[in-house]
Amino acid sequence: MRLSNYFLPTLKENPSESQIASHRLMLRAGMIRQSSAGIYSWLPLGDRVLKKITGIVRKEQDTAGAQEMLMPTIQPAE
Repeated sequence: MRLSNYFLPTLKENPSESQIASHRLMLRAGMIRQSSAGIYSWLPLGDRVLKKITGIVRKEQDTAGAQEMLMPTIQPAE
């Protein structure tokens, strides 16, 4: 897919609610969008980056002989 056909909503100004540099960059680059307090949606560019990073980590885990583990999103406080 061509980049010109990609949904890429970038921001020119720094979002006022972001305090961490990486958070600010991801919002401005159009990788994530905040739905409500603490809830973010991955936009197409962010999803693509996330999948590439996941692939690299899996490859390195396989090389090291490590095993992947999937945990629930919400964990008990104990």
